[in-house]
Amino acid sequence: MTEATEFIIGSEVACSDGVCGDLRRVVIDPVARAVTHLVVEPRHRAGGHLVPIDLVASAGKEIQLRCTKSEFDALEQSDESQYMPGDGAQLGYEQGQVNTLPYFGLNMSAMGAGLFYPGATELHQATYDRVPLGEVEVRRGDHVEATDGAIGRVQGLVIDPSDHHVTHILLDDGHLWGKKRVAIPIAAVKRVGEVIRLNLTKDDVRDLPPVDLDHPE
Repeated sequence: MTEATEFIIGSEVACSDGVCGDLRRVVIDPVARAVTHLVVEPRHRAGGHLVPIDLVASAGKEIQLRCTKSEFDALEQSDESQYMPGDGAQLGYEQGQVNTLPYFGLNMSAMGAGLFYPGATELHQATYDRVPLGEVEVRRGDHVEATDGAIGRVQGLVIDPSDHHVTHILLDDGHLWGKKRVAIPIAAVKRVGEVIRLNLTKDDVRDLPPVDLDHPE
């Protein structure tokens, strides 16, 4: 990769011996503003994998990895499941959240014996994303907010392949500016997380010049 590299979340990902899945999330070091991992999920079975950014050979309409499908399958899992008693209300979760929110430090043997919450009669699975300590993940559809309100949702990222630093945040189609492609410079990003917050106003974003990413549509 020698030019700015565009990662559109949802893109097909291929190993050296065939397609292995689709890009679902991008993991970022929020201090360095650098991509560390891609989360790639197979299409026909559960369970994705954390792919170190150094394994990416090229990106564009298809992301090519420097590994085989068997090597991909051996990479660290991208999510983890634990079990909790009852409907999750004892833990402060609302009904319907027990499959998405993290739960830490649960003693499986104690649960199985009914010791963690007396009277618990059933277990519920809680699945959460595994993210390296101190890092954050970006998903397609995450909200992007200017200083004066929401302006769109994340479509993908552009990185500098020499050091994996993020250079731009791409907004999805259907934003406020018609067919103009909006790429937010990383210098204008105040916070990266579930909501990406900018230090620009909506008018500032509207006035941004078109960006040539060397990947014309």
